[in-house]
Amino acid sequence: MATFLPSRPSRPLLGARRQRRAVDVVPDVAPRPVEPAPRSSVVAAAVYDDGVRTAAYDNLAETFSALRSRPGGMAWIGLERPDESELTSLAREFDLHPLAIEDAIQAHQRPKIERYGDTLFVVLRAARYLDDAEEVEFGELHVFVGPDFVVTVRHGASPDLAAVRSRLEADREMLSRGPEAVLYAILDSVVDGYAPVVAGLDHDIDEIESDVWGGAPDVSRRIYELSREVIDFQRAVRPEQSLCASLAKGADKYGVDPELQAYLRDVADHLTEAADRIEVFRAALRDILTVAATLVAQRQNEEMKHLSEVSIRQGEEVKKISGWAAILFAPTLVGTVYGMNFDAMPELDWAYGYPAALVAMLAVSVGLFGVFRWKRWI
Repeated sequence: MATFLPSRPSRPLLGARRQRRAVDVVPDVAPRPVEPAPRSSVVAAAVYDDGVRTAAYDNLAETFSALRSRPGGMAWIGLERPDESELTSLAREFDLHPLAIEDAIQAHQRPKIERYGDTLFVVLRAARYLDDAEEVEFGELHVFVGPDFVVTVRHGASPDLAAVRSRLEADREMLSRGPEAVLYAILDSVVDGYAPVVAGLDHDIDEIESDVWGGAPDVSRRIYELSREVIDFQRAVRPEQSLCASLAKGADKYGVDPELQAYLRDVADHLTEAADRIEVFRAALRDILTVAATLVAQRQNEEMKHLSEVSIRQGEEVKKISGWAAILFAPTLVGTVYGMNFDAMPELDWAYGYPAALVAMLAVSVGLFGVFRWKRWI
């Protein structure tokens, strides 16, 4: 039993009197600049009672206080890239496991589901297709689900949790089913966001096929980049199939509402469809890359063939030019010999020397022409 002691009258301390006296004699100084308030990562926070929002708050302390004052209520807190102090405050209030808090701070986690006591920790990978850049942007979402709270920690621009909150607040019956309904609605929103990504990737693959047959120079690089996006997309979708399977087992074990289980099965079906399309995309990209490599090889062979034909034609022309140069060189050689004008050349006084020289020139030329013709140089 607690006992209370009577309070003694307080007496001002000597140090306090000295402090006041010192303040009186301190000259005026410039006031310190006011430091800006730390950035709050709270995007939205509200407390719900029987599917109806009772109030919304812009900080964690007020949300905690409102939840404590409403037994049976549920808090839904949305955070975007929170710092360690805010997550530590959440951990103290909702008894969150340190490992889950560490994962939420570090981010870059693969989709998974962990249970720590009465709290579920779920990691989801959201995706959206950017039409202007024609690429896929990925986001990461961490969800803490407890008996009377849901905390979402978002790392990235997607998914649009404000739309999820608005849709659930308009459906009181669904929201009254508690934190599990919020988790399934978030999971459904993430999976529904995969449909535009699948459509965008399908369109990109059609464009790449046209570029391949059109002989675009950078098509191989685009195939590689798109293949990386498809692989990243598969890394987001495939673990979430196991995640849904774990949720289905937990739903049977913990007696989750059958209506929510139906929603979970629908989400699992959409995930299976997305996973099947991803496999089709990967196979198509492999085939397209093979076709592109084959077409490049064919074009290279055609270019080599053309270069070989050109080289052969050039060789034939060189042989013709060389043959005619040799034929023309023979008369020039004979004429050069008799153009040296030496006195001791016996042919200079010969009456038939000039005709003999011409005959010699003609004979050598005809002989060379015959040889080159036989060698098919001319």
